[in-house]
Amino acid sequence: MESFTPLTAALGGSLIGLAAAVLWLGNGRIAGISGIFGQLLPPAQTVVWRLVFLVALVAGAWASSKLFPALGVGGVEPAALVPPPATWGVPPPVWLIVAGLLIGFGTKIGNGCTSGHGVCGLARLSLRSLVAVLVFFGVAIITVTVTGIV
Repeated sequence: MESFTPLTAALGGSLIGLAAAVLWLGNGRIAGISGIFGQLLPPAQTVVWRLVFLVALVAGAWASSKLFPALGVGGVEPAALVPPPATWGVPPPVWLIVAGLLIGFGTKIGNGCTSGHGVCGLARLSLRSLVAVLVFFGVAIITVTVTGIV
């Protein structure tokens, strides 16, 4: 967290909120990534806007990293995946697969992900989203405490 700056955090949060508002007001859709991605396979009738949104999401992150490399996590050093705890003896590919499956399962049973509940749900004053965000943060605190990974 030594590279945290309030200005870039506020700018990033504002852009995320603006993107969510534009999607909601312009398309009547919530910017929950798990819902957007989850409706690609099997294809829903509204595939085009979902693909455009996801491609723009990745392209925007890539372009920002190239245009403003010092704004990334850790300054000018490229971000890296967090390795599994050495004492656990889990190979990194297994660590990533298990983490991805847990995230997918959690978003399915939680009816959404952190972006859908945290950004859009809280903005709509959804009680279900408030409970979900409190659970997300509680589990994150416990995970950091247990694994020691920050």
